[in-house]
Amino acid sequence: MTAAREGDPEAKAREICLRLLSASPRTRAQLVEALQRKHIPDDAAERVLSRFTDVGLIDDEAFAQAWVQSRHAGRGLGKRALAAELRRRGVSNETVNEAVETLDSDQEEQTARALVARKLPSSRGTDPAKRMRRLVGMLARKGYSPALSYRVVKEALAEEGTDPEDLPTPLD
Repeated sequence: MTAAREGDPEAKAREICLRLLSASPRTRAQLVEALQRKHIPDDAAERVLSRFTDVGLIDDEAFAQAWVQSRHAGRGLGKRALAAELRRRGVSNETVNEAVETLDSDQEEQTARALVARKLPSSRGTDPAKRMRRLVGMLARKGYSPALSYRVVKEALAEEGTDPEDLPTPLD
């Protein structure tokens, strides 16, 4: 019989953490939550989590960096959406800010342009103002700033031949 089955809370905590970490990287806060759900005593959980942090199995900074790069490249998410996702996973504000700032503004703008370029053809024939609202809204939902969203969409529509006078201003 293993130590975890005999009632050793630290062994049980180690087993839970290792099982979760083998499936995918987790933040410390996610592991704390999982251990609380399994009714692991706080002192035992803290000892295991501290040890895992010391040996590098838990690294919120590395998790945040990888999350930002992966979700930006894979889903096209902007800085605000990435920051919100990391905060929901229990990453500290300082770590979130550092990770999100690794995404440079040129990279973010290129991704926004690619997203707009992908959506633009499906809206041809629609009223320019409606196209503008839909495309800016799509970028906003993905976490892009209003100024960047408006500029990128306006430029894409102008390149396509839409008269900028037909487009609403950001305050419309």
